Amino acid sequence: MFMFKKSSEMPAPGQALPGRARAIPTAERHFINGHPLKGPYPEGLETAMFGLGCFWGAERKLWELGDGVYVTAVGYAAGQTPNPTYEEVCTGRTGHNEVVLVVYDPKKVSYDRLLKTFWESHDPTQGMRQGNDVGTQYRSGIYVYSPAQRQAAEASKTMYAQAVKAKGYGAISTEILDAPPFYFAEDYHQQYLAKNPAGYCGLGGTGVSCPIGTGVAAR
Repeated sequence: MFMFKKSSEMPAPGQALPGRARAIPTAERHFINGHPLKGPYPEGLETAMFGLGCFWGAERKLWELGDGVYVTAVGYAAGQTPNPTYEEVCTGRTGHNEVVLVVYDPKKVSYDRLLKTFWESHDPTQGMRQGNDVGTQYRSGIYVYSPAQRQAAEASKTMYAQAVKAKGYGAISTEILDAPPFYFAEDYHQQYLAKNPAGYCGLGGTGVSCPIGTGVAAR
């Protein structure tokens, strides 16, 4: 995840790579539980999306929440280039973030629990980087699918900003946006650390607990 030179500035309008009309190939099923990566998903499940640095380690943090998480998938979002490849994202000329898509059962795991895992699994004060990983694809982001998710995300950001400030950290740089198109990453990236347990993980949290509750899911 750190082999390429990456830009720490978003591409200017009209300067992004052109991409392609067709989706790039990816895995058909989740490597761990065998569920269909692209669906169809069972009725009653909900979707969340997060960017918190290198998506290899980020995905593992979220699938470790247990059987309330039906599918996790890594991909690219919040950029300009349609259907980008990993190599294109790594140039910084697509504007995309490395993100994790989470399909979950709100009866088993709440959206607040996902948010707590998000905040505590990375340092959201670092701007366009996470540790030694530098570039626009490593920025902190929450991409919401409903007004309720946005409300929960904004409230959690306010709470966590106060918590990290009390420990001497700077301002949180996390973007909160309506969920943009999600482009599935290549097969080999999906559940990478389950396939390669000794693989690279560049995530490092602040060590500060997020004071969010674990109540009912945002819907």
